[in-house]
Amino acid sequence: MEVRDKDLCEKLLKENTEFKQIYTAHHGYKKQLLKMEKKGHLSNEEELERKRLKKLKLAAKDKLENFLARCR
Repeated sequence: MEVRDKDLCEKLLKENTEFKQIYTAHHGYKKQLLKMEKKGHLSNEEELERKRLKKLKLAAKDKLENFLARCR
């Protein structure tokens, strides 16, 4: 992310609730995935959950990028 994107991101976090919700969700997914990675071996259910979280995280990232592109 470029410096101007970081500035825009900080501004949107303060001013736009939709952006803030997506940003918060993205970081929540990231945090859950990091926790799973520390665990090491995952059960089949945990592996499915990991894949689901990765998809959700990617979708949130795409939404954030689109939001930033519209605001530039």
